[in-house]
Amino acid sequence: MLYHMVMSRREVLVQLDDELVARLDRLAAAAGISRSELLRRGALAVLEAAEVAEADQQLVAAYRRQPQDPAIVEAAARLAARTAPEW
Repeated sequence: MLYHMVMSRREVLVQLDDELVARLDRLAAAAGISRSELLRRGALAVLEAAEVAEADQQLVAAYRRQPQDPAIVEAAARLAARTAPEW
């Protein structure tokens, strides 16, 4: 990830209750990072999760528009059965 490149930053005011701040501070201290860094990482994680969810929805929609050919699924299953390692 290119996050550690020099970027301009904007200060954003976020209101949190005391218990949430305490929990964030404990987690940041355990990770050896600042609360701000912890919140930046959390924001990135939320954005990445939203992007993954959107990609999943697009994939589902694509398969609904054009379902996979059952013959291809069957052929792939046969191939996987022949090439899978025996544990």
